[in-house]
Amino acid sequence: LSVGYGLEDEAKHQNVDLLLFEAGGYRARDTQIAQLEACVQRGAQAILIGAVTSDHTDLIDAVAKVAERVPVYGLVNELHAQALRGRIGVDWSDMGSALGLYLSQLHPAGSAPKTAVLLTGPAEAGWTGPLETGLRDAMAASAVTISQTFGADTGLRPQLALVELALQRYPDMDYLIGSAPAVEAAIGVLSAQPGGPKPVLLATYASYTIKRGLMNGSVLAASFDDPMVQARMAIRQAALRVPPSAQTVGPEIVVLTHADANLSDVSTPPADYFPAIQ
Repeated sequence: LSVGYGLEDEAKHQNVDLLLFEAGGYRARDTQIAQLEACVQRGAQAILIGAVTSDHTDLIDAVAKVAERVPVYGLVNELHAQALRGRIGVDWSDMGSALGLYLSQLHPAGSAPKTAVLLTGPAEAGWTGPLETGLRDAMAASAVTISQTFGADTGLRPQLALVELALQRYPDMDYLIGSAPAVEAAIGVLSAQPGGPKPVLLATYASYTIKRGLMNGSVLAASFDDPMVQARMAIRQAALRVPPSAQTVGPEIVVLTHADANLSDVSTPPADYFPAIQ
């Protein structure tokens, strides 16, 4: 939603006509491939792709074919395609590392041991592997241990199912680290539970609900890569026809915490926003 809002708002400022397509999840590779060709047929002068997979040859080949006619830019999600004219995003290992370092500072080696469970996206998504590696590496010298990682598509229902499974399997965990939808689901599940120990929530990326959770104290911390800014950068790259570059550009990653005084300034879309999907 943050990406969609940034795209639509910046397109208005740049006087760009924007067509927004949704593939339908990280397993919708064939749909996204068809949408690439649909963009060409609709007369698009540039294509921004939030790839549903990072390295599948079918998608990479489709991007290469389309890029012969229309410049293609990678947006947010990693895509290992040489045909991309530009890449806008962040290193997801750094997203995990930022959160891991935060926990390591709270629980340095030698302090009381803590346990955590990680709820993330599906294995085929390009960001899940680097995120977990960065998180684990940053916590390697801490007192926090990840008991298990659970993955599913990042829709609210699949992530809710992960929350319920994790709470059933690890009822005494100290931390639940999850995608924004997982943490959103966990807020609701935990609020409905009777009193007693509950895991502290941390999000691997932020959304409107995560920001609200940080502000009211139901979420301890979240990695933030400002996806709205990434979307604006992508529209500008495409509109200004910047020279091709293999370098990925994106905003600085920060860790937001419930103690931050300026959380209200964090850029997220309005609560009632939903993009105009084709």
